[in-house]
This record gives sequence, structure tokens and C-alpha cells, in this order.
Amino acid sequence: MIENSVLELVIGDITDEKTDAIVNAANSQLAGGGGVDGAIHRAAGPSIMQQTRQKYPEGCPTGEAVITEAGRLKAKYIIHTVGPVWRGGREDEDVYLRAAYRNSLELAVEYRCQSVAFPAISTGVYGYPLDLASEVALSEIRQFLNEQSDPFLVQCVLFNEGIFGAYSRVLEQWMS
Repeated sequence: MIENSVLELVIGDITDEKTDAIVNAANSQLAGGGGVDGAIHRAAGPSIMQQTRQKYPEGCPTGEAVITEAGRLKAKYIIHTVGPVWRGGREDEDVYLRAAYRNSLELAVEYRCQSVAFPAISTGVYGYPLDLASEVALSEIRQFLNEQSDPFLVQCVLFNEGIFGAYSRVLEQWMS
């Protein structure tokens, strides 16, 4: 519990989540791709690509977030956010990663979502070191939840035990 909200870590497939919104680790063209992005687009169906092309023809800059309906998914919405490509920490990657989480959460609240599920943004092909990314992600989520007055559920839906372990270590450090 953080204030009157809940932060959960889950090992699983984000496309199966029943939260109001799921977050897609998108590319800046919102063009679908590999990893989480490809899995979400495949599961949600072609209507997602049609929506992103219509609503966001210029794509989405790094650190920003946009929203579409969720197509065939159990969620109501997909929040597409673009995390930074890791460049050794020399190009404000932490600032952009924090912004990706913050802007996604703010968009969820704007659309009256009470629950949102995140993947480990930027830790796949974008190469952001998992230990650093998990610290940035969880600290930004915690700060956001501390500012929330309404109950809110944030799930970090992590693809495997290794990613889950990195996120768990951050939470364990907070408890000690």
C-alpha cells in the first residue's frame, strides 16, 4: 500500500490483464514492433494501428504518452508511451523514463482509470539496464501514488522471474 493505493508486482503477460488500462512500451512512430509492443498489437488487433495512425499521425516523442481503445484486450485502454534508448546514461535517459511513467499515469487518471498495468519500459531492445530502470519506474510510481487522493491500482506486469527479481529488490530496499 502507498497512501490509499496499491502497487503490485506480477509475473505474467500484460495482454491478459483486466486493468482499466495497460501501458504499451511503444516506438516513437507508434508502428507496432517487437517485444511488448508487438505482443500488444497482435493481441489487440488491427484497430489499434488504425487508431494510432488516425489520432497520432506524427507519432509520440520519447517520454510522452498517448491513448487508444484496447481492441480485443480485456483492458479498456492502451496507453502508448515511448521510453528512452539507453545511451550509457549520458543523455538524460532517467528523465525521459520518469516522464514516460508519469505521463502514462496522468493520462490514466484523465481517462478515469482506477487501475493500470505497466511493463518494464525500455528494458528490452532499448537496452536500459534492468536494475536502474526498475528503480526509476518504481520511484516514479510511488511518488505519483503518494500524490493521489483517490484509490488507484498500479501493476507492474513483468515478463519473467529475472525482471520480477529486479523490481522486488527495489521494494525490499524500501522496506529496510
